[in-house]
Amino acid sequence: MPKLKTKKGAQKRFKITESGKVKRNKAYRGHILTKKSSKRKRGLRKPDYVFRGEEKSVKKMLPYS
Repeated sequence: MPKLKTKKGAQKRFKITESGKVKRNKAYRGHILTKKSSKRKRGLRKPDYVFRGEEKSVKKMLPYS
């Protein structure tokens, strides 16, 4: 059976934790930061986990992680 290819876009965006959860960075931190409150920007710094319903499709894109 041939080797499976990893989706490179997913590889750059997601990491699989030891417990098997999928870690991701939050969106809306790229630009137009002047109108966002400090509290909101601070919250966007922290990583988050992928919704459990989406985990299966993300893990399919990362076959060897």
